[in-house]
Amino acid sequence: MQRWTPSSWRARPAKHIPVDYADTNALVVAEDRLRSMPPLVFAGEARRLKGLLGSVAKGEAFLLQGGDCAESFREFHADNIRDTFRLILQMAVVLTFAGGKPVVKVGRLAGQFAKPRSEATETIDGVTLPSYRGDNINGQDFDPISRAPDPERLLKAYGQSASTLNLLRAYAGGGYADLYNIHNWTQGYVDDSPLGARYRELTDKISEALTFMAAVGVTPETHPDLKRVEVFTSHEALLLGFEEAMTRVDSQGGEWFDTSAHMLWIGERTRGLDGAHVEFMRGIRNPIGCKCGPAMEPDELLRLIDVLNPNNEPGRLTVIGRFGSDKVEARLPALMRATARAGRQVVWSIDPMHGNTLKAANGYKTRPFDRILKEVRSFVEVARAEGVHPGGLHLEMTGQNVTECLGGARALAEDELSHRYHTHCDPRLNADQALELAFLVAENLKARRSAPIWAAAG
Repeated sequence: MQRWTPSSWRARPAKHIPVDYADTNALVVAEDRLRSMPPLVFAGEARRLKGLLGSVAKGEAFLLQGGDCAESFREFHADNIRDTFRLILQMAVVLTFAGGKPVVKVGRLAGQFAKPRSEATETIDGVTLPSYRGDNINGQDFDPISRAPDPERLLKAYGQSASTLNLLRAYAGGGYADLYNIHNWTQGYVDDSPLGARYRELTDKISEALTFMAAVGVTPETHPDLKRVEVFTSHEALLLGFEEAMTRVDSQGGEWFDTSAHMLWIGERTRGLDGAHVEFMRGIRNPIGCKCGPAMEPDELLRLIDVLNPNNEPGRLTVIGRFGSDKVEARLPALMRATARAGRQVVWSIDPMHGNTLKAANGYKTRPFDRILKEVRSFVEVARAEGVHPGGLHLEMTGQNVTECLGGARALAEDELSHRYHTHCDPRLNADQALELAFLVAENLKARRSAPIWAAAG
């Protein structure tokens, strides 16, 4: 391996990074300005997350990673951040109580802007323009000015990420995350849900546990930790110029950390062993993830793990499967078997969103809830068969009442997609659908509390 530096990626082929900036000097200036900006997160926080993910790798905890497909400038609002944060907490409480294990909470927040696109251009009514690639690159409006990559957007994304982090920290430590509040929110969902009776047993047991805790003097007033939670941030490390500019030496350990987020991941389209993204990610000391799709072969996965986690450090690397409900049972077993036999310390997580995307008859890109649930079930069943801890869920979701994914308890139909279809890129689970998924997983966790690893939903 050649010597690593934050810029050594520049000598490697870099996919899905825009090169068509009209003023490349302006891009250099923007990246230089980012180098002088304060870090968004700190090395100690990233180390803390790595330790928690180490517990997931050992089968002692679960990872819940979720949030927006792509954050936007236009819809940046405190209410949106609050609602997604609240949804993560609700899901975590349900999963924690049912599984009897802590849930590590990681948001796709405060930096999830850029998206790789299948096509570099888009044509509408005979007009061809660059594809929309995320608000930190260009705009969604279909006109030449909006679609032109603009370096100033990197600075705006930094500012929005900083504001989002400030709000998350305030919510996490300021009493909003009070365990009793979270339970009341979840109970309200159960009361309104068409499947409320199915989930009421679990929420009643949570109520009983909280009542008992209060009776023996364990309340948010006597134990302030009940009012606080740890929530970390993550995003796909796609724009390596931005990530390089945010990478700093930790003054305590002398190691390089990407201070744009606590956790970064490599996408399915940029995980080439000789590519720029793998080169950059191998050198930072943050916990990292790597998407893994149906084209991945066991030998390739093991080589990738050896590059990204050469010291076999628990919590360093999360492998995020994204196969599709029709492929996961055929492709995942050999990959899990290979890592287990080789003794590789990785967190196995599942992204049931990206492999289950289709176009509805009315032209809307969507994802059926039943396919999402089927991939989660299959992931857990395969993991149990291979003796691997199925450690987590990676979801594109929002706390808003959008209409982007089909199905769920309220049976969202194709003709309803247009009602509140607000995503800037891919369809997201709405709050009801995401919490329903948590309850479906939790039902089985509750039934198999004695099992050594996370069991299948339903």
